[in-house]
Amino acid sequence: MKSVIDQQGSDNVRWFVPGEIYEDCAYHPCLCVSVDQDGDEIWGISLIDGSHPRACSLRHCGVIKLTVDQAWHIKLRYIAKMEGRQGRAEEMRIRWWEG
Repeated sequence: MKSVIDQQGSDNVRWFVPGEIYEDCAYHPCLCVSVDQDGDEIWGISLIDGSHPRACSLRHCGVIKLTVDQAWHIKLRYIAKMEGRQGRAEEMRIRWWEG
């Protein structure tokens, strides 16, 4: 496990390991696939559109852990927002989780 000081700069330590879900600096919920050796960078796959690699600095990007429920609600809000925008919502529904 890798630790970093949280985005508020306090003494709290946040732990990230592959398999956890986090929100990156572009507000995508992502599945963590790797954390670098010194604990500064996290890589993942977007649970919104399947884009990867999604890399962020843990010290500078404000990455936060999410629960599965939080990630699901973010995804549902994104799909609702995209409804009516050139069929993009349907494209997003089938991009990675059905193909």
